[in-house]
Amino acid sequence: MTDLGSGRIKDEALLIARIFLAVLFLVFGWGKLTDYPGTVAYMMSVGAPLPSVLARLAMVIEFFGGIGLVLGICVRPLALLYALFCLVAGLIGHRYWTLTGEYEYFMNKINFYKNISLMGGFFLLYVTGAGKYSIDAMLGLAGAPPRRTQAP
Repeated sequence: MTDLGSGRIKDEALLIARIFLAVLFLVFGWGKLTDYPGTVAYMMSVGAPLPSVLARLAMVIEFFGGIGLVLGICVRPLALLYALFCLVAGLIGHRYWTLTGEYEYFMNKINFYKNISLMGGFFLLYVTGAGKYSIDAMLGLAGAPPRRTQAP
């Protein structure tokens, strides 16, 4: 079966995918960085444990991790971190199943499943690596994971 030309643009597509995945986190990470009290207040409103600690952690992961994704630095570990982050953020911040207001229920349901969908993108990024246009590639880390071999 043909790859529909994807092989010719694999590295460009990986760069675009990294940028697209990072945009959400850069925008909202910047918002958290510039409004720490508001971020803590939000964490408290959703019942997050240790809201000031989680607010700081979210700021670092979202904003600085987003920069790492765009630049292609440690993409495989970042992809796993982001997949876990999306799951935790969904379970803490978007518990639509506990809400009764129709609008709040619907918006949180959308955001919960957005997080699940993002996890899929991050797992794909984990498998593919950063691609040629990345710092990982410059350091020789962009290729596929090494094959497991049996001992002689």
